[in-house]
Amino acid sequence: MNSEVNDAMALDARLLDAKTNRECLTSSQARQQSDLSNVYLAQLLRKGTLEGFKIDREWFIYTDSLEQFLAKNRKPGPRGPRKSPSTELSSDGSRQSLEDKASSQF
Repeated sequence: MNSEVNDAMALDARLLDAKTNRECLTSSQARQQSDLSNVYLAQLLRKGTLEGFKIDREWFIYTDSLEQFLAKNRKPGPRGPRKSPSTELSSDGSRQSLEDKASSQF
């Protein structure tokens, strides 16, 4: 039973930045809360989109900054593999390579 209490307390552990008096999360805690990758979170922090700080190799993200970012409407990601530039749709809807299209014009 003590291990269950310790686990519950560990999940609710909150870090407080002493200088700003703001709550913060580690990058792995922020990843779990937001479903964003560590790489993307670090990119957002470096660009200044998210507020936080870095100690050694670990990023700490301010909770309020992450919540504001997640509340914004964001552009969706790519919708699948890109089409190769050598093929395009013809007027009848079939795919045709650029070479075939050029030869059919003459």
